[in-house]
Amino acid sequence: MTDNEFTAVISELDDLLDAEKKALLEGDLEKVGRLLERKEVLIEQLSVLEAAEVAQLENLNTKVKRNQVLLDHALQGIRSVAQRLAALRQVRNSLDTYDESGKRQTIDMNSESVVEKRA
Repeated sequence: MTDNEFTAVISELDDLLDAEKKALLEGDLEKVGRLLERKEVLIEQLSVLEAAEVAQLENLNTKVKRNQVLLDHALQGIRSVAQRLAALRQVRNSLDTYDESGKRQTIDMNSESVVEKRA
């Protein structure tokens, strides 16, 4: 790889990592997915570098690690929302109560059941 090619790949990967960070912070996971293919190609191009050239990649390595942390947090957020939505669906479909001995009982609620509140 020539110096010009190396510089172009480094510059493009640097810009791509900044765009990926922005997309992650904005929650634009579709854009993150679109950037992934290009990022893989650029990283593959860098995998053939000489040891002397690798030292110049430290800044990019820091950005890759930063973006990985952001992506991990985004995935945790998505999992948390999914768990919360599942809990809300369960609340809508059933009611959990406890008897005098502390034993849990589940009452299934269907759309035909109506709960009436009387004063």
